[in-house]
Amino acid sequence: MGTIIGKDVCVARGAIAAVALLVATNLLVTLVWPAWVVPWNVLVTALLLLIARLSGLSLADVGLGGNPGRGLAVGGVAVLVVAAGYGLALAFPATRAAFVDTRAAGSVGALLYAALLRIPFGTVLLEEVAFRGVLPALAGGGWWRGTLVSSALFGLWHVIPSLGLNSANAAVGAVLGSWGDAGRAALAVLFTFGVGVVLCWLRRRGGDHLAAPALAHLATNCLGVVAAWALL
Repeated sequence: MGTIIGKDVCVARGAIAAVALLVATNLLVTLVWPAWVVPWNVLVTALLLLIARLSGLSLADVGLGGNPGRGLAVGGVAVLVVAAGYGLALAFPATRAAFVDTRAAGSVGALLYAALLRIPFGTVLLEEVAFRGVLPALAGGGWWRGTLVSSALFGLWHVIPSLGLNSANAAVGAVLGSWGDAGRAALAVLFTFGVGVVLCWLRRRGGDHLAAPALAHLATNCLGVVAAWALL
């Protein structure tokens, strides 16, 4: 009994430490040090894995065990689905406007940096390890509890980035321009909560490995920025 209680205390402390680290990271890389997002987020990823280990979790618990082959296969299918969806959206003027985002404007070098470095290592690596790996395991209580808790936190993670969306994306601004900051933030939380649930489901379907949601996340962000850059 003492061992079980001791493990529960370690997991609870690990959950508090992980959430506190992610809150600090969200504030730092969005408001203070945006240029350091890649090295900082890689460091935070390593710290989260250390917190998980000190909390008594294994690599399998955080989605780095399981069946990587199945994860890659399911992730590959997700990439094709994302690519097909984007291709269909770009084929029609009404939906194509959603891809016109001034944040994607820049040189070929800026595009390559975003697609090959900032998104894979500054966004996907940390978010998948944190929200589909470490946090669901620290939440405990089975798949649904871990999914709901981590997805809710994933939604809150996107509050600050949502505040500048109107000015960057004209189509989004036209729809949400009258909603105000609170309305946009609430919508961002709800939308990314749903995305988080889907990505957790992909981990489960993909041999309980992070490869599946990571590939889907990577395709969504990278293909999106490439499409936006091409349109601009």
